[in-house]
Amino acid sequence: MIDFQVDRREDGVGVIRPVGRLNMVAAPRLGTVVGELLDDGVIRLVVDLSGTDFVDSSGLGALISGLKKARQAGGDLRLASPTAQITAVLELTNLNKVLKPVATVQDAF
Repeated sequence: MIDFQVDRREDGVGVIRPVGRLNMVAAPRLGTVVGELLDDGVIRLVVDLSGTDFVDSSGLGALISGLKKARQAGGDLRLASPTAQITAVLELTNLNKVLKPVATVQDAF
């Protein structure tokens, strides 16, 4: 099971923190959370992966889909604080060049 913590910072950035496993069960919920923030006009999004201990291909697909939606809305989606497992997956798939993870949420924008 995964929990999504959502925070809207004063500077207009939406921070999504998935806690648990970002897999095929959780991926649709991430899409919903991203969509809700974009619908509310929050177009700069950070996915804080510090509490995410696993990501599979469905989770990666949800992140790419969120990036596409954010960019279509005129914004962006960035990753922060990926764990070692997530960093390895991003590097193996070359998605680190597209999603460009940063060390902390503050570094994202």
